[in-house]
Amino acid sequence: MESKPISVLLVDDESDFTQPMAFWLNSKGYSVNVAYDGESAVKQAKENPPDIIFLDLNMPVMDGLETIKEIRKFNKDLPVIIISAYVQDQRIRQANDYGISGVFYKGKNFTEGLLLLETALKTHKQLKKE
Repeated sequence: MESKPISVLLVDDESDFTQPMAFWLNSKGYSVNVAYDGESAVKQAKENPPDIIFLDLNMPVMDGLETIKEIRKFNKDLPVIIISAYVQDQRIRQANDYGISGVFYKGKNFTEGLLLLETALKTHKQLKKE
């Protein structure tokens, strides 16, 4: 029996980042859904919970902090990796308060993102025990 691929929700308002990242993760065997804003991400996480989320901090309307705050109201265990273009973003420390699994910096090699993803899933492997 074939196991279903790990589902990733990729949340970023910049399609020039999400398209190559989604393509790359798909090529590695992951099932990827993309949301371009926080409200869509919250809706997707509620209706069809992914195994892990890559979440951009800087988005219009509902930023990454607001998004993770909303998601934590109904799912406290979902691994979330923050995406940021800025290494010194003080909001990353604030995001830590909501239990993030790591930070992926834009401009880094996607392989580093994959390592974060795999580490986060190992840490949260109780999600996959069923």
